[in-house]
Amino acid sequence: MLIRQKQLATSWSFPSLDRWSIIALLIAGLALLPIAIILRMLLLPAPDVWQHLWATRLAEFLTNTVILLVGVGTGTVLLGTGLAWLVTAYRFPGQRLFDWALMLPMAVPSYVLAFVFMATFDYTGPVQKALRDWFGSSVWFPSIRSGGGAVFVMSLTLYPYVYLLTRAAFHEHALGTFEVARTLGATRLQAFFRVVLPMARPSLVAGLSLVLMEALTDVGTVRFLNFPTLSDGIFRIWHGMMDRDAALQSAAVLLLFAFAALLLERLTRGRARYVQEGSRGHGLVKVPLTGWRALMATLLCFFVLATAFLLPISQLILWSVYELQQRMPEGLLAVYWRHARATLMLAGTGAAISVLVAVLLAYGVHLSRSPITRLAARGAMLGYAIPGAVIGLGVLIPLAWLDHTLNDLTYQWWGVLPGLIFTGSITGLIYAYVVRFMAVAYSSVEASLEKVSPSIEAAARTLGASPVRVLFRIHLPLIRTGMLTGAVLVFVDVMKELPITLLLRPFGYDTLALWIWQNVAESLWGEAALPALTIVVTDLLVVGILIRSATLRFRAH
Repeated sequence: MLIRQKQLATSWSFPSLDRWSIIALLIAGLALLPIAIILRMLLLPAPDVWQHLWATRLAEFLTNTVILLVGVGTGTVLLGTGLAWLVTAYRFPGQRLFDWALMLPMAVPSYVLAFVFMATFDYTGPVQKALRDWFGSSVWFPSIRSGGGAVFVMSLTLYPYVYLLTRAAFHEHALGTFEVARTLGATRLQAFFRVVLPMARPSLVAGLSLVLMEALTDVGTVRFLNFPTLSDGIFRIWHGMMDRDAALQSAAVLLLFAFAALLLERLTRGRARYVQEGSRGHGLVKVPLTGWRALMATLLCFFVLATAFLLPISQLILWSVYELQQRMPEGLLAVYWRHARATLMLAGTGAAISVLVAVLLAYGVHLSRSPITRLAARGAMLGYAIPGAVIGLGVLIPLAWLDHTLNDLTYQWWGVLPGLIFTGSITGLIYAYVVRFMAVAYSSVEASLEKVSPSIEAAARTLGASPVRVLFRIHLPLIRTGMLTGAVLVFVDVMKELPITLLLRPFGYDTLALWIWQNVAESLWGEAALPALTIVVTDLLVVGILIRSATLRFRAH
């Protein structure tokens, strides 16, 4: 009987956890806490809140969100896949330039392109003024401040996600299957749709999922173009109606949209793996286009590049130069540096802590190899798929509780009120940034860690070195490039982040992104230009890294 009880106790006991598994679980717990808090709102009965939401604007927010996701998803798939196939399979004037230049619109945040288009194409803008002068006051022009305008703007800035991944798939896997389809009598168009495109489906779906996540989290574009979605609705409810419960319930609905996007990506990709034997890396034999076909291909690529990148860059430069000439440069630069310092502080701190946490997590997975540690790492990565508004509220609630609890305790014990230590400082901002962007740093660090030769680590361990000593003496020097890349990626993401900063920033602590938000709200296009140009130029560093890595990979093949 005693043996039987011991067997039962053993069968129900938890697996032993080493220190690295415990660290991974702690990191995952902190990363999942904001998400769990918002999910909890779905379990709380709140019929009055839901009735109020449905009676006001929730239906509009839901409808607009669906329209935005469908429209942007369709637009980015058509643009990204079509352009990727065009520069991969055909040769035309400018093809080599467009091959990498079509990634440049990724450097322009959607909300920056939105306010440039507002100033250019709105009723009082130069384009419509010129059209009225030429054709009379009754001339029709589509409104940029609409759902169609939001879909158009976000499709132009987000299509590079699909373009980059499908272009890589076409380069790496298209040749053999394409040749087989051609030898069986298929035309180039039939071979593309029946063979090449299904082979590129995992990459296409991966790019589309990134697009949908970006569209879900966007606040600036839809606010500027007057097309309120769930993300924007959370801010309207929080700041306009001052209704905490309604904002949290709306955030829970938005979280369900994010989970639906993740589930769609998993179901669409499934477990399919497309493997091609032989002839990999030679690339497609490009068909030269001539005559009007070559002209149309060049014009199409140039139109996309000019509309999504050259136009906003040129306009931002002109506005910035004008502002510096017309206003007192010292005064403008003083305001600029104040916002820039705050941005650098947040972005630098967020990037450093994200990389530190990513190294601990990746090294823990590397050493432990246990399912629990891997599951914890996956859970910690979930924040990148969650909209910023959801994470912001999920962080604000526990930190506000900590502040009030701490103030109550210190007042009872010592009669002192320390104030809002967590919500009144940048602590909440940094926490939310790490939850949101840690996955970016982790991917880069993990990729570098996997390239370290196991024999080097084994030699150090046989000499008696502890895991911590091996980490500092061997792994960190070898993965510093991956750490630096991850830090740069997180730095840029934090620099242009808007929803989290709007919710959690301390009073008077404004970043460059918030400076853009405030100026655009007052139609001060010129004053928004300098911070916008700074963000775009910084984003170009990341795009340059992507272009360089893609170019090196294709050359290696």
